[in-house]
Order: sequence, then structure tokens, then C-alpha cells
Amino acid sequence: MEELARESINLLARSASHADPPRLGSFGAVFIMLKSALGAGLLNFPWAFQKAGGVNTALSVELVSLVFLISGLIILGYASSVSKQNTYQDVVREVCGGAVGQLCEICFCFNLFMICVAFLVVVQDQLEKLSVSLYETVTGSTEGEMPYEWYTDQRFYLFIMCVLIILPLSIPKEIGIQKYTSVLGTLAATYLCVAVIVKYYLMESHTVIITPEHSEGVSSWASMFSVVPTICFGFQCHEACIAIYSSMENKKLLNWVIISVVSMFFCLLIYTLTGVYGFMTFGRAVASDILMSYPGNDVSMIISRLLFGISIITIYPIILLLGRSVILNLVIRIQRRRWGVVTHSFETRCRVVLTVIWITITLLIAMFVPDMGEVISVIGGISAFFIFIFPGLCLVFTMQSEPVSPRVRVILTAWGVITIVVGAFIFGQSTTIAIMELYQKF
Repeated sequence: MEELARESINLLARSASHADPPRLGSFGAVFIMLKSALGAGLLNFPWAFQKAGGVNTALSVELVSLVFLISGLIILGYASSVSKQNTYQDVVREVCGGAVGQLCEICFCFNLFMICVAFLVVVQDQLEKLSVSLYETVTGSTEGEMPYEWYTDQRFYLFIMCVLIILPLSIPKEIGIQKYTSVLGTLAATYLCVAVIVKYYLMESHTVIITPEHSEGVSSWASMFSVVPTICFGFQCHEACIAIYSSMENKKLLNWVIISVVSMFFCLLIYTLTGVYGFMTFGRAVASDILMSYPGNDVSMIISRLLFGISIITIYPIILLLGRSVILNLVIRIQRRRWGVVTHSFETRCRVVLTVIWITITLLIAMFVPDMGEVISVIGGISAFFIFIFPGLCLVFTMQSEPVSPRVRVILTAWGVITIVVGAFIFGQSTTIAIMELYQKF
């Protein structure tokens, strides 16, 4: 995501001037923030609204979460200006110390790994529907009449796609394909939002109850908080925000606050509209991937599946590159300490091996844990570190050294502590739910 943000910044700058590229403007910053946030997480929002207990509850949780989401972006921009660092990990290391910086790298790598798993799950879902659509078109039969063969299994097609497309795109040291395809995620998300709304109004009857009844007590609270992992996954652009802030022409804090609010508002609009109308269309029967709820022969949704599929296939190598670079740098540091030199052939072998291992493990997990909701529960928990915990720690540490009034220091330190506690709760709650669901499944 950070690499995607940086490439977008470079493209905007080069398009404006070849001689002396200007810094990033406010409009460009909002555009890149939206491009970093809008993506596959949108597919899970209608299901999250159903899990939360209905539209009213989900919206309430979403609006409360938005306060922390915007707060995290503002804190990270402020911490970047104080530390003079240009990446998320460097800011955390400079402000909070080496130990917290190492924890940030571990969380960063694991988060990217699980995002890759979620991407493959989405691609697998779309391959299933596309294969059904193709079968119905060719044979004229229905989905229930489709015979099962190993060569008709979507997992087989996913394996072939990983070997023939994703692996060759991921092995190179530098990945330039995002120059041409990075906008696809935003296009797919916007198209899906419009398509879901149009499909709802084209329904012959609307019998779905907007707010299903839930039992009182612990279960209702658990249902309410079940939407949080999806919100964290969907609105997550915090890793990229420091690269965006560092490239801005106007780095005044008020300008960054406006950019953060505007970008999160547009994300809220698209995510909420998709969640509300997708949930009202299918009610309790909505799938964890909203596209799986629509018929395989629906032309408008076939277009959406293709957009999401192509977007994910081209973004997967970028996410892999970011995670691989963290591990590869660690291996190179160990090799340099042990032998004093790192050859080009050693770096190449390590890069290829790490790429193959990464793709193999994410592919196996995607095949045998095919429910997108379970994967997002894990990602949402890890995302809490980047949205809540690390920004809270940055605020607490900067308040110990920055020249501010005692009252402001106390207030901001208290807010940092609250953010950390909320993030720790979300991480614990999301991870516990994910473990319990996996335990029940196996």
C-alpha cells in the first residue's frame, strides 16, 4: 500500500512537470488516500452489517470508529513532521524506540501476508461464480446441475492463476505494473457501490427488515463489535498516509486534518451505501462476499467480478513485495553480519525462495479457509495496531518531548492512552472471534 501510494505520488508529479516536479497538492493527496483505502474490503460490508444486527447498529459503530480513524491519520502526520521520517515503520521506530519499531515491522509483514490471503479468497470466490456462469451459458443448464470434477474446482483455477500469472509478476525486484493498474481498485469499488444500489431499486419487492431483532446481553454486544474488523480492514490507509503526508506541498496540520476528514468521509459514503443496500437486498442470507449473493449470470456483477479480479491479481505482487522486503532485509543483515558480504546471486536466490514460499502458504490458507469473514477477523485485529495502537503510542511519546502546555500534554496523552486501550480491545476481540470460528469449523 505504501509502495502504491508512492508510485501514485510520482505519477501525479511527473504528469504536472518534467523539469521540477511540484509537491503533492491537497486534491492529489485525497485521491491517493481514497485509492489506498478503497478495495476488496468493500465486499464484506453488507455481511458485516448483518452480523452487527442491522443498519442502525452498524452505522453507530462505524461513526464512532471514524473518530479514531481520523485521529490516527492526524497523529501519524504530526509524528512524521516531528520525526522527519517518510515511512510508517521509520516514524514508529524514531518516535517510540527500536523495540516498538521491530514490533511494527512484524505486524506490518503479518498484516500484508493476511491481506494476500484475503485477496486470494476473493479471487477464488469470483472464479467460482465465473465458472458457473460459463457453464450455464455453454450448456444451458442450471448451477445445481453442474457436475463436480477436479478440473472444474475453482481451487484448481486459483492454483493455475498463481503459477502462471501471480508468481511471474511477483518475482522481479521492482514491480512497475502498478503504474497502469493501481486505479482499478477504486474503479471496482465505485462500480460495485453503484451496481448494488441500482440492483436494490430494480427488485420487484422489498421484504427485508432493515434492523433484525437480536437477543439482549452479551451476544448483542458481541454482534455489535463484530463489524469493527471489517471497518478496520476497509478504511485501512494508515500505512500509506505517511508517504502521502511527506510528499505534500502544504504540510500544515490544519490542511492535513481537512484531507483526512474529506478522504474518510468519501470512504464512509461508499462503504456505507454498499453495506446498507447490500444488506437490505439479501438480509440475513447475504454472503460474506457480497458478489457471491448475486446470480452467476448477472452481467453487471460479472463486470464487477472481473474488475475486482484483475485489480487484486495486479495488486497482490505489490503487497508481496512490501512484505518480502521486510523479511529479505532481515536475511541480508544476518548474512552480512555472518560473512561480511552479500552477493547478488544470494539476494536473487533469497528473493525467489521467499516469493515461492509466500505464494504457496497464502494459497493453501485461501484454499482451506475459504470464508472471507474469517480472514478479515484476523486482518482487522492486526489492523488495530496500525490504526489505533501505534498512533496512540506515537502521540504518548511525542507529548513527552514536544514543547506544549501542561494542559494540552495531559489531554493529548490521555487520548493516546484511550486509543491504545481501544486498539488492544479490538485486537483481542477480533483475534478471539477468529480463533473460535476456526475451532468450531475444524
